[in-house]
Amino acid sequence: MKTFVLAPDSFKESMTAEQACMAMQRGIQQVFPQAQCIHVPMADGGEGTVDALIHALSGEKVHCSVQGPLPHQTIQIYFGLVDDGQTAIMEMAKANGIDLLEKSQRNPLFTSTFGTGKMIRHALDLGVKKIIIGLGGSVTNDAGSGMAQALGVRFLDDFGNEVQMCGGVLNQISKIDLTQLDVRLKDVDILIASDVNNPLCGENGASYVFAPQKGATPEMVKQLDANLLHFSNIVESVLNFDVRNVAGAGAAGGLGFGLMAFANAKIQSGASLVIEQTGLAEKIAEADYVFTGEGSIDFQTKFGKTPWAVAQVAKRLNKPLIAFAGRVGDDVEPLFDEGFTQIISINEPNCNLEVALKNAEKNLEKKVAKVSLLLKDQK
Repeated sequence: MKTFVLAPDSFKESMTAEQACMAMQRGIQQVFPQAQCIHVPMADGGEGTVDALIHALSGEKVHCSVQGPLPHQTIQIYFGLVDDGQTAIMEMAKANGIDLLEKSQRNPLFTSTFGTGKMIRHALDLGVKKIIIGLGGSVTNDAGSGMAQALGVRFLDDFGNEVQMCGGVLNQISKIDLTQLDVRLKDVDILIASDVNNPLCGENGASYVFAPQKGATPEMVKQLDANLLHFSNIVESVLNFDVRNVAGAGAAGGLGFGLMAFANAKIQSGASLVIEQTGLAEKIAEADYVFTGEGSIDFQTKFGKTPWAVAQVAKRLNKPLIAFAGRVGDDVEPLFDEGFTQIISINEPNCNLEVALKNAEKNLEKKVAKVSLLLKDQK
């Protein structure tokens, strides 16, 4: 009996990671009816991180209401609870993500991470000792100031007035009052899961790299970056340490910076964190084949994306790894030296995007069945 470890990320806009696992299993069992298929749905800190870890660690969902990306916007969200209630797992995007706003509403001058702070506070109310928070998919650029405000930090202007934080007002801050910061943060380990290693400011920082996709014009990008620099100067003078250039400080519009500065959070690769938490290496060690995948595989995959991270484990354990993607770029050859055995598109060339998204599960199942048949013929 063959054993397959199925460790895909989500296929954006078409399949969750678990749906991809199911499609892969259906394809495999057309050829190997008795195959053991071990599902390890993956994520890299963005969409699907909570669900992947709840699935892997037999956790539960906790539902709550928080502020969305814009003031006066209330949304219903959930985070995960595992380890007998000792660890909370959350995605900032559930509270303050880009998909929560229509394109016409997106403006990082006005969005904030306040809802993420409220989500953290909900977890603290449950008495958790550890929080894992994924930072992908944000629509914010406020350096985590909204999050900090929700946890009790007061940001004051030149006149001593408290400012309601968002990306466009960071330059108004002249004083920070930490006296009401939630004391429970001192007793909680916070771990950031991110696949982004950008600093907070500058041409490689949060504003220049990511703000345009959140609705920022070139003029707004300059303003946002200047605001982040001003704000980080104030923060670092108050806290007496510098985190703006730490890799990942620019993640989620600077939420990485805010979590490190105000909550003493530690940051690591999102995909690596999920691999560690799910015990993927132990599962792969017992497998004959490893299947992974996500919506697109190209030259960026080697910069810490889920398929690359899974491939590193498979390579170390000398297991064949086959990756499936909706789109395969022209420049994937270097990946074959990184642990990838095959990289396969599930779509026909020049396939219409709308059709490809609609038929993604069916196409993945069919392609996996074809590959499985080839594997069977090799034996």
